[in-house]
Amino acid sequence: MTKPTDFDVNPWPDSRPNRLIFILDADNRFERELLTQWLSHHGDSQGAYITVITVSLDDEGKNLSTRELEQVLDNDTDGLVTPLRIAWLPESTFSEYKPRLRDLVAGNPRRPTSRRGKAILQKNPERVFCLKGAPATLGDMRGRFQRRSKLNAGRRNAEFAEFIAHQAGLALDIAERRLIGGRYKVPRYITQSILSNPSYKNALKEVAQKDGKSMPLVLKEAHGYMKEMISFPRRFYIDLFAAMNNFVLGLGYENQVVIDKQEIQALRNIVRENPSVLLWTHKTYLDGMVVPKVLYENDFPLPHIFGGANLSFAGLSFLIRRSGGIFIRRSFQENLLYKATLKHYISYLMDKRFPMNWSFEGTRSRLGKLMPPRYGLLKYVLEACHNSHAQNIHIVPVAINYDLIRDVEEYAVEQTGRIKQPESLRWFIGYVRSLAKPMGRVYMDIGKPVVLDKAPDPEDKLALSKIAFEVAVEANRVTRLTLPSLVTMSLLGSAPVALTQEELTEHVLDLYQWAVRRDLRMSDDFDPENQEHMRSILNLMIKERILTRYDQGPDIVFGIGVEQHPVASYYRNTVIHFFVNKAIIEMAVMKAAEATEGDTLETFWREVDHLRDLFKFEFFYAPTDKFHEEIKRELELASPDWEGRIKRGGGEFVLLLDELAPLVAHATLLTYAEAYSVVANMLAQLEPDQALDEKSCANQAIRYGRQAFMQRRISSEASIGKILFQNAYQLLRHQGLTDAGGEQLGEQRKLVARELRELAVRLDRVKGIATARRGSPLDIS
Repeated sequence: MTKPTDFDVNPWPDSRPNRLIFILDADNRFERELLTQWLSHHGDSQGAYITVITVSLDDEGKNLSTRELEQVLDNDTDGLVTPLRIAWLPESTFSEYKPRLRDLVAGNPRRPTSRRGKAILQKNPERVFCLKGAPATLGDMRGRFQRRSKLNAGRRNAEFAEFIAHQAGLALDIAERRLIGGRYKVPRYITQSILSNPSYKNALKEVAQKDGKSMPLVLKEAHGYMKEMISFPRRFYIDLFAAMNNFVLGLGYENQVVIDKQEIQALRNIVRENPSVLLWTHKTYLDGMVVPKVLYENDFPLPHIFGGANLSFAGLSFLIRRSGGIFIRRSFQENLLYKATLKHYISYLMDKRFPMNWSFEGTRSRLGKLMPPRYGLLKYVLEACHNSHAQNIHIVPVAINYDLIRDVEEYAVEQTGRIKQPESLRWFIGYVRSLAKPMGRVYMDIGKPVVLDKAPDPEDKLALSKIAFEVAVEANRVTRLTLPSLVTMSLLGSAPVALTQEELTEHVLDLYQWAVRRDLRMSDDFDPENQEHMRSILNLMIKERILTRYDQGPDIVFGIGVEQHPVASYYRNTVIHFFVNKAIIEMAVMKAAEATEGDTLETFWREVDHLRDLFKFEFFYAPTDKFHEEIKRELELASPDWEGRIKRGGGEFVLLLDELAPLVAHATLLTYAEAYSVVANMLAQLEPDQALDEKSCANQAIRYGRQAFMQRRISSEASIGKILFQNAYQLLRHQGLTDAGGEQLGEQRKLVARELRELAVRLDRVKGIATARRGSPLDIS
């Protein structure tokens, strides 16, 4: 007979107690024969009482058959239990192995049928391994069982037998992962583990009492919820999901995601030692493929991902559920049993060190910049950690960025009022097909974790908002500046005027050098050795009509077509947060320069705080004191004597603006100022006793904004968008201007509209100054 690998390794324990129990994890007769032959090959029992039990430990959501094990249990504490298994490896290493659709018909190559197993052993014995799990005494397992379940093992043979089977399966999994890698670490016996948890049992009793239901009925409902939400990952589907991720991302992007290897190693240490959550920024449907791809390729334990119900359709949901995906209901606040089941499922995953990940924005960013965090899932995870007394919880911000994104044109159209197309299998196939065009690179950057000694009280909403804020700020901090982001920022800042190749190069390099001085993360496109890649990205932007290139005149010029401003602004917005403080400084300097009386420094700081408050629904700011320190630090980098220049006034303002170059206020804030002005003007035209309704505001503003653009009262179609108008409405409501009132309210509305128009005028003046200061170009062609 052809022997499996490790057949010559002795499965018998070194010490021989009076009683030995071997648990053979065998799915079929052939596996049982191999394991029995392995035992027989290595000698006799040396006087010990031997029991060999065959149990299929595969966890497919089915109950284990442990009746044979129950019959041999008694109160002896010196019995030694040793689990054995046959491991079947795929035809090649994981980096080369590609799951095949024929495996769905022929069967999982990692758990083959008897007939297929015989063929594999005969042809490829190096793929077949004999595995021995770590042995444990009955006494030791009895103690663990009683501590976890609060039950007496001697009187609960059925539950104790199931516990032993679970431990045997876990011991074999650990042994097998030494062969196949950590990426195949998957949760086992989840349903049984949750149901045996004393805390969950108490929760079921409370629900039964509160709802007046019998325990059997509550248990039946609980089983239904578990079947609905629990993911049962399988190695074949993990490989299949990884192959799909590689295929889909590879249609348009370079094969390797750009990531810092040191950050990956630090993340490995975090998830190995601590309950962990990865929260990533969300720009496209592809984000949910990037994190699993990177973790799979770096041999991380399976990350469980919370998916939106919009992707839970036939085909895709089947695969995702079997590769770590968890679909939960959108609303279940009043369903106590569902909430209890979800919390205990989350607690189980955190306790077993399975990292969870999802988009903390809750939806794809339609503008490019970070959306306000949604607290729902984070609240449930932290509540589960609070209930289970978890410690050292690590919440890791992850920034995912792309050179170009296929979804952006769709976002631009949605912002003008078009209804989003619902997701379906047919939609998904069409979406994947649309990715088959070059789009550059994908970047994944890992921030410093927000570490919680323990989870806050579930009712502490302030603590939850602070945690989400810290995650958002750190995700913004580690976002990379890319060539498309700085090119679009430069050209939008000059629009509608095109820039020569030399002018564009000079302005992009000015922004690049400004970022380098502040130690911001950059893509390597700006490295002199990567000029060819820089040109390829520019050519892609031209091909996608984000940029326009004209070379029929004496100079090559670049611009952005009027109709493409919303698309181009998306790429600019991915890095706009880096420039907000600088833009506020420039505008406050302009305001102070206009002051005809009073303390100019006081005017400067008053305007700084006013602009911070004006755009508080758009950007994330540090607390006031820290924000002021950031403003001072930015000014000191540009002009050590900034305070003296503002106090002296006059021509000193011109010198200060020179030192603040490159000026960015117009390229950063004009879109928002114009959008806010649209809503404010619309509100000012209402009678004071008329309220502005939130639901209709955005649709009305879209129509009003289109007219304003045609009349060139706003400069760009990028200033027309539902999210921009919704944020403007929030600001005006916060100022108490949207409800009906008296004559004084009408004057206040007009005052705010006038202030926003004046702000837009000042931004246009900054733009004029920046345009006038274009110097001698640098040629990188």
